[in-house]
Amino acid sequence: MEIESCGGVCELSEDCIANVLSLTSPKDTCRLSTVSSVFRSASQSDTVWDRFLPSDYREIISSAVGEPDSLLGQFHSKKDLFLYLCDHPILIDDGRKSFSLEKSSGKKCHMLAARELSIVWGDTPEYWQWIHLPESRFSEVAELIDVCWLEISGKINTHMLSSRANYAAYLVFTWNTETYRYGFRSHPANGSVSIGGHESQKCSFYLVSEEEQREMYQITERQQQDNGEQRQQQDNAERGIQYPKLRDDRWMEVELGECFVRGGQDGDLGASLTMLTGNWKSGIIIQGIEIRPKECK
Repeated sequence: MEIESCGGVCELSEDCIANVLSLTSPKDTCRLSTVSSVFRSASQSDTVWDRFLPSDYREIISSAVGEPDSLLGQFHSKKDLFLYLCDHPILIDDGRKSFSLEKSSGKKCHMLAARELSIVWGDTPEYWQWIHLPESRFSEVAELIDVCWLEISGKINTHMLSSRANYAAYLVFTWNTETYRYGFRSHPANGSVSIGGHESQKCSFYLVSEEEQREMYQITERQQQDNGEQRQQQDNAERGIQYPKLRDDRWMEVELGECFVRGGQDGDLGASLTMLTGNWKSGIIIQGIEIRPKECK
């Protein structure tokens, strides 16, 4: 419900209110647009949404795959462009990365395609193959054929990210449902995130769902009572090891770690996954590593 009698604030000019709104956030601006009709009108101003767009958005869009000039020209307002970049990641850097914005804050989000990652033995056909999946935003994804040593890493320069923001990295993946997958239920994987080579955080997680892992526990318990390996798996679960989550785009993701990106910081943000123990593994399909803002704990 609008509050037309909001004191002297509503007596300010629309341009003045727009300047005030531009100092907040996209989320707060949308909330404040319900205060009154003058706030609603000011909240649509290009003055507001130009502040919410990254200062280098034109340069970023100019590196988009396809026709970047037409992308800039098809929107009637900066707000429309902002919302489009939130909901429609664009491919940049020859299709090896994608760029989007976080809707609530306007901070930059990137996904590194599998081709942009370092995958141990990734170019060895006996171990990995590169395929096309129509549901992927990238032209190629990496499908694991058979490895014992699983190691994946990627990096992005911090200048491509928003400053003074907490970022987390996520492995984005799915499974080949037409073949038998194996090797992922017995041991957790490890993830890490660093800036400039200085490790910020490590974490452990399973790549299979919690339900599938619990099912494995039950089978193992029936087959191997008091087995030391099974006991270790239970201890891992009690320590709060993560499990993957289903994304809105129907891919799975698991967090590799997080770190804070400071203003003016130089260097690369690196993210990695390692799974160096256990049996041979097969069946996982890697779309990439997504790096996006995350609220501080």
